[in-house]
Amino acid sequence: DGFEVLVAENGEVGCTTATAELPDLIIMDLDLPIIDGWEATRRLKGNPATNNIPIIALTAHAMAGSRDKALAVGCDDFDTKPVDFERLMQKINRLVASRRGRS
Repeated sequence: DGFEVLVAENGEVGCTTATAELPDLIIMDLDLPIIDGWEATRRLKGNPATNNIPIIALTAHAMAGSRDKALAVGCDDFDTKPVDFERLMQKINRLVASRRGRS
C-alpha cells in the first residue's frame, strides 16, 4: 500500500528511530525488550518532536483492561495478535489520513 516500514528490535531503538525518522505512524509491540512498549509510548508522547505521531499498540497478551491501559499511556488505537491484516490496515489508513488532515 505504498508504506515504507522501519523495524526496531527493542523499545530503546524504537524511540531513537522514531525521533530521527519521524514516521507517519508507529505500531508498538507492548512486549519489547530493554524498554517495553508501554514506556516507549510514554517517552514518545512526552517528546514534543514525536507526540503527534499516532501509535497503535499491538500485543499477544490482551488482558481485560489492556486496551484502556494502552490508551491511557498515549496510544491512539489498540490491536491484538494474531494480526487481522485487513483490520490493522483499516486502523493504519484511518490514523494516517487523520494525521495528514491535521498537517
